[in-house]
Amino acid sequence: MSTDVYPHIEQQHMMQNEYRDRLIIADSRQALTQVPDKTFQMCVTSPPYWGLRDYNMNGQIGAEETIHEFISDLVAIFREVRRTLKDDGILWLNIGDSYTSGGRTWRDKDKKNPARGMSYRASTPDGLKPKDLIGLPWRLALALQDDGWYLRSDNIWYKPNCQPESVKDRPTRSHEYVFLLSKSEKYYYDYESVKEPAIDGKKVRNRRTVWKVRTKPFKGAHFAVYPPELVEICIKAGSKEGDIVLDPFFGSGTTGVVSRSLGRSYYGIELNSEYAMIAEERLQHTENQVEIRI
Repeated sequence: MSTDVYPHIEQQHMMQNEYRDRLIIADSRQALTQVPDKTFQMCVTSPPYWGLRDYNMNGQIGAEETIHEFISDLVAIFREVRRTLKDDGILWLNIGDSYTSGGRTWRDKDKKNPARGMSYRASTPDGLKPKDLIGLPWRLALALQDDGWYLRSDNIWYKPNCQPESVKDRPTRSHEYVFLLSKSEKYYYDYESVKEPAIDGKKVRNRRTVWKVRTKPFKGAHFAVYPPELVEICIKAGSKEGDIVLDPFFGSGTTGVVSRSLGRSYYGIELNSEYAMIAEERLQHTENQVEIRI
């Protein structure tokens, strides 16, 4: 190898170090535009769901007036995610569904979930009826596919301890989707690392598309967080030790905590400074220092 390539390798290494173990307080729509191409190995994230939470932040994702605006915003963000992924990188996207508001313009909070309270409710989307299941996960997944992503797998996160619902005209929802999307036709996926026990319990088999993972409340947050076990499956399958894992909706920092515990680095972006502080506190237990940029 010619020695004149070494400066390039060193420069690339230094550039990647700039994006290791960083928590950025910013809007992902702006922050991602500052990241160079092909920086991250993978992304795992759970964006705010449409019309379900009010985080009292200007420009927050999920507060759009229509589902089309919501999907358009997310497609634009994940287009930047795709640009910043390496060519063999993947995206794990956790997203849940919701129902039309049925004409209700607000929703009261409750003791277990203060963030459930909302001063606004989006009107029933065009073409849908009151009480309709919107089908948001698949609307988003197909929009991402149309935008250039390879849609590789629809995984069901089955929550055996799901929240009860006071409904008597349909089953209680106990699942969400975790979509696997890739930047290219061929991509990094370590199937060996996420094999699961076979039915007889004596052997292991390729992971199936239904993942039974219990929800785990996080004491420091008053909003939904996805459990570490769910994120661990994604990170093990989509990255190697030393890789950088992106989460553009960092929230309470679960992606960062799991990344560090598995020998990976993280790059998290969070709009809400209050949530970023919660993430910082959690991350202090997994590393000596957390660098936050505003």
